[in-house]
Amino acid sequence: MVDTTNFRPETNYLGAGENLHLIERFHLSGPDELQYEIRVDDSTTLVRPWSAMVRLRRTKEQLYEFACHEGNAINIEGLLSAAQKHK
Repeated sequence: MVDTTNFRPETNYLGAGENLHLIERFHLSGPDELQYEIRVDDSTTLVRPWSAMVRLRRTKEQLYEFACHEGNAINIEGLLSAAQKHK
């Protein structure tokens, strides 16, 4: 379980702001399946909390991280470009 609070004031996650409270749960539901659940709560901007669940299947494909790098787009593009050339 990942329990996240204390977001920055400029946060805007689907309409929620700095009072956002995220709870994420990961559950191995079988040998080849992972369940990812999220609960989103921000009583200052949302009428009520909401949640979602996604089933993820095991794959043999390569996975790459996708994350926010706060203004480092040029550096990331360079790194990915160099990685492609060395495949």
